[in-house]
Amino acid sequence: MEKQTYEYRRLKCLIKIRFGTQAKFAKKIGLSNNSVSNKLTCKTQFSQSDIELWASALDIEKSDYGVCFFT
Repeated sequence: MEKQTYEYRRLKCLIKIRFGTQAKFAKKIGLSNNSVSNKLTCKTQFSQSDIELWASALDIEKSDYGVCFFT
């Protein structure tokens, strides 16, 4: 079974707009920069709690979860 990959351009853009850098965002949500990077490059998957945490930090509405996390 092939691993599902997603495109996270919207998340990357929101991180840059709201936090300036990925490192600042990672610190805000309590993850390492490496962990954030692994999720944004599809090396590790988002859990439901990850999605809720990231969405809260980035002010993403539930109605936009699909376009932000599953594109």
